[in-house]
Amino acid sequence: MLVDSHAHLDHPRFDADRDAVLERAQQAGVAAIVTIGADLASSRQAVELAAHHEPVYAAVGMHPHDAKHLDGAALAELRRLGQQPKVVAVGEIGLDYYRDLSPRDVQRRAFQAQLAWAAKLGKPVIIHDRDAHEPVMDILAGWATELGSSRLEGRLGVLHTFSGDLPMAERAMDLGFYISISGPVTYHNARRLPDIVRALPLDRLLVETDCPFLAPHPYRGKRNEPAYVRLVAEQVATLKGVSIDELAQATTANAQRLFGFEVGRPGARRQHGAQDLGNRRLSLEN
Repeated sequence: MLVDSHAHLDHPRFDADRDAVLERAQQAGVAAIVTIGADLASSRQAVELAAHHEPVYAAVGMHPHDAKHLDGAALAELRRLGQQPKVVAVGEIGLDYYRDLSPRDVQRRAFQAQLAWAAKLGKPVIIHDRDAHEPVMDILAGWATELGSSRLEGRLGVLHTFSGDLPMAERAMDLGFYISISGPVTYHNARRLPDIVRALPLDRLLVETDCPFLAPHPYRGKRNEPAYVRLVAEQVATLKGVSIDELAQATTANAQRLFGFEVGRPGARRQHGAQDLGNRRLSLEN
């Protein structure tokens, strides 16, 4: 039983066969999927997908690429979405100094604004970091200090598709973050990441696909999907010297602890306050 802790099920590349994708994930032993918002439209779609598919949970937020669009109205809409059933996190948020699709000062302001309302919601954050390791960690450290002792203590969030070094991972874990590993750990040219995975404790690891991106070997370059999280998990288990069952048990427990859901047990969704929506479609438009 595995959890894909980061997917983009709203992506148009899934429009033709989304139900089949979810069925394949179930057959591969994926018990839960967190589908991630990157802007208002994808955040709305994430909430709606979670409402209509039992194994799917949602995160809502504004990706640094779209930080320039985070005005007062957009932030208010994200706050509203964040209170919808089965929304388990705020994200993905952070900094991207590789593409710089939004000005860096705008990215930083959007990042800090969303961290602030995540704390008010009492939800963990999902962090995007590309070529911005030091500023991301400085902002997160400041935020963690401001939070002090809170209901998020020890489960502030996760650095997804981790691309930093071991000292960065250790600093993040000391603050209360989890580290999520995706497809690149399976690549033949992966160098630093396998050594980092070997050094990380099992109780701070998550696995993800980031689908439809970053498909693991042997599907590299093709569309990724949640079923392939098993390939990531198998490689992480090999690097850790544990069985796939032990790795799956640990990472699933970590995901449940971080996101506050339970998998593999009938009725677990309702225990966390999600209303029974049946086939009724949520109205998520402004």
